[in-house]
Amino acid sequence: MVEAERQVNRKLRTGTVVSSKNDKTVIVAVSRAARHRLYRKVIRQTKRYAVHDPENRATVGDLVTIEESRPVSKTKRWRLVDVMTERDVAEVAPTSLDEALVDEMQRTAARAAAEAGEVGGAGADAEARAAAVEDASDEAESAEADAAESEDGS
Repeated sequence: MVEAERQVNRKLRTGTVVSSKNDKTVIVAVSRAARHRLYRKVIRQTKRYAVHDPENRATVGDLVTIEESRPVSKTKRWRLVDVMTERDVAEVAPTSLDEALVDEMQRTAARAAAEAGEVGGAGADAEARAAAVEDASDEAESAEADAAESEDGS
């Protein structure tokens, strides 16, 4: 005798991901609007669902479809079906360091190196380290300038 597969009608909801900090779990806020039966005012309610996302596909701000499922954990009874709209992630351009900040960092590094040299008795070594710090900061500044030029050229 052939057993027929059980047809399961599962609830579907559409909402926005409000948290994706946990591994394989996202929190989805589902909003609904209902008219009050006596006062006839539209009341908006939001419910938050813990949703199982095994592939960690969803991020904060995504519009997703979720489906009712068997209990996965104490609070997770929904699973992610589809990421309908992904949030646009803006490219973060590196910010240029303020010249005063760079100078202060160099002075602090040189001062720390000089103090370490006095304690150890190697003043020439401290001067060499301070010069190396200055060279490294000059290279960083030139790299920032090159990056800024390549952005302007694009």
